[in-house]
Amino acid sequence: MNTSRPRDAGQAWTVETATADLQRRILDDEFRQPDGSPGQLPTAGDLGTAYGLSRQAMNRVIERLKSEGLVHTRPGARGATVRDWEPLIFLPQQEFDQDRSPDTDIYTRLVHAAAREGTSRMDDVTIMQADEEIRSQLNLRPGEHVGVRLRTNIVDGVPAHTDDSYVALRIVDGTDWLLPGSVARGTNTVLAELGHELVHSVDQLEPRMTTEEENRRLGLGEGNSLPAIQLTSTGFDRDGNPVQVTRFTLPRRRNTVVYERRRPVHSTASETA
Repeated sequence: MNTSRPRDAGQAWTVETATADLQRRILDDEFRQPDGSPGQLPTAGDLGTAYGLSRQAMNRVIERLKSEGLVHTRPGARGATVRDWEPLIFLPQQEFDQDRSPDTDIYTRLVHAAAREGTSRMDDVTIMQADEEIRSQLNLRPGEHVGVRLRTNIVDGVPAHTDDSYVALRIVDGTDWLLPGSVARGTNTVLAELGHELVHSVDQLEPRMTTEEENRRLGLGEGNSLPAIQLTSTGFDRDGNPVQVTRFTLPRRRNTVVYERRRPVHSTASETA
């Protein structure tokens, strides 16, 4: 395991530059054991000496590395341990696979397919006035309210992404969709029972930084915003009506979004004769 001094920064190290340097060193596998297993970083005191920073400053650096899922700490350990953790491969196109169980959502299927340990935490189920973006995507009237389900999905013990759904209140008011906690048969099944089965979706991807509220939900810590992809998926029923908007906030290194595209196969005249 290489615990050599950091590269020459050309100027005094700061919490931000030391964090970036250790991120690079961790991703370059500098702190792994000879057999490839996760190793430990030097202590905060030793790192502080190497970077010319106080122990308190290096503790802030370690907290930022923890918030990105790069290291974890254990009581009694002398230094933070590199986390042997791979991002979740997020495949939005799998939502409508023909072989899926009707009561299994895309997150559960992705986690099971990757043989990962996954859980979900329901942060809130509430009613609110739709913001401008949601109102536009769902074709709502000004001032119309929506039901909201705020969920954080956790992979191998690490909060991987937020998963928030919005449906017009006039559709789900008084239904199981608004029940607190998880709905055993799945909220998409509830929508289908209400005559609004989701049959296709339109996805929008937007890069941005995580908000302070998302930092709290994802365990990133105050002021530790990360670059993320916001995936906004609008689901439509068989009549072409927009029914549900789902926003995923996918912070870097915890998720990788992959889309698969196929060229349509057209039958030839001889095949249809």
